[in-house]
Amino acid sequence: MKIGLLIYSLSGGGAERVMSYLLPYLRKQGYTVYLILMNPTISYDISDDTPIHYIERSKANESGIFKLLKLPFLAYKYRNLVKELEITHSFSMLTRPNYVNILMGLFSRNRPKIIVSERGYPSMAYGYDGMQSKINNILIKQLYPKADLVIGNSMGNIKDLINNYGVKKEFTRVIHNPLDVKKIIKLEPLNGFFDKSYFNMITVGRLNTGKNQELLIRAISKIPKARLYLMGIGPLEVELKNLVKNEKLSDRVFFLGFDNNPYKYLKSANLFVFASNHEGFPNVLLEAMCCGLPILTTNCKSGPSEIMRLKKNLNDNIMKTSYGILTPIKDLNLMIKGMKHFIENADYIESCKKNVLERVNDFEKESILKSYESALLKKK
Repeated sequence: MKIGLLIYSLSGGGAERVMSYLLPYLRKQGYTVYLILMNPTISYDISDDTPIHYIERSKANESGIFKLLKLPFLAYKYRNLVKELEITHSFSMLTRPNYVNILMGLFSRNRPKIIVSERGYPSMAYGYDGMQSKINNILIKQLYPKADLVIGNSMGNIKDLINNYGVKKEFTRVIHNPLDVKKIIKLEPLNGFFDKSYFNMITVGRLNTGKNQELLIRAISKIPKARLYLMGIGPLEVELKNLVKNEKLSDRVFFLGFDNNPYKYLKSANLFVFASNHEGFPNVLLEAMCCGLPILTTNCKSGPSEIMRLKKNLNDNIMKTSYGILTPIKDLNLMIKGMKHFIENADYIESCKKNVLERVNDFEKESILKSYESALLKKK
């Protein structure tokens, strides 16, 4: 069994972290594993003897049209690589690598088993106006049903693929994101970084429209004795920094960039906040919980309600759980109310801190990586 793991890059991100766990795990089980990338960025530690192949070395600023036009060419190159390496099982994560993976199979006579992993909630991620969303919706509908197996990281995104994209239920599987609980717990906090005279909130995620960090910045402006720290990089960095400047929040909102070890910051903060409009299964919530942080998150589709075991959805109020609070997406007033609730209720914070550490054990990486291995081994 020779396994090809195809992903755009190993830059900072949830899918990339999962792939960085899966790669050494499968090799340890005795499989021949090749890492196939489309961009040379590698932010996670991988073994020096890991076989890495590139079907392209693309640049992040390429236009959407150019990316679309390249898909058949990349699929053809990947087909040749699969044939050369005698890959028997091809597994991909993220939308564009998934397209390349499935198209490769259409170009092959004796194709490998093709497994794709959808990490988002496509009908919302591509629910915006514009040609890019329309094209992605068409490609998912046409290509995903042709895969041998579609893995989702939440019940929500699998239901979306079944209901809106024609993927048959029997060819799907839900595997939640793995978490290296033991490793994270051992890491030391960054003592002295946060000013304890403030209530310090932190968020982690790519700075883009979907993550909606703007909501957090506007909310923090109404919470005088609180500070917000944003970890991540992305296309909206300049715009968000200008918003902070215009709102006169430069002394209370800080940009930390990307750090391969966000845990040292998470372990020292008071609260993890998250304002995403849509998700597949936000791994960062689990990572924050593993650091003992209570959670304040939007109840976006999908993932947060599964992670936090929300029993009743409300559209007009904050939603309290044993692990933290959920609010409706894009609701500034309720995000502010959620922040104030934590600040004003120290006992609730302490209760959440204990509960989140118990909850994360359900996502310990060894058992979840075994689930991936089982999915790969399953016959067509």
